[in-house]
Amino acid sequence: MNINEIMHRALMAGVGIPEKLKELIDELVEKGELSKSQGARLAKECSEKAIKSGEDLSKGISELISKALEKMNIPARDEVESIKRKVTALSAKIKKLEEASGGKE
Repeated sequence: MNINEIMHRALMAGVGIPEKLKELIDELVEKGELSKSQGARLAKECSEKAIKSGEDLSKGISELISKALEKMNIPARDEVESIKRKVTALSAKIKKLEEASGGKE
């Protein structure tokens, strides 16, 4: 589960949307204002809209975080990994040169 899914679930659970929606639909079905199939269809539609809204929110938050990190000039993980590889390669070359010169500095 990625951070977006966690945030979405937390938001939905925090608001109590799934439980309240189920209660409302069950109540409408009991009163006869909705058939069971209409209730099921309504629950599915609402759930899909909630998921879409959560995805949009997560996407917006991710974009906001990315822009903030970019403004802070923090290197991305792949940039750090690239630098690590270069440092490792340079360290190996230095060690090789030191061994070739007899360990003298």
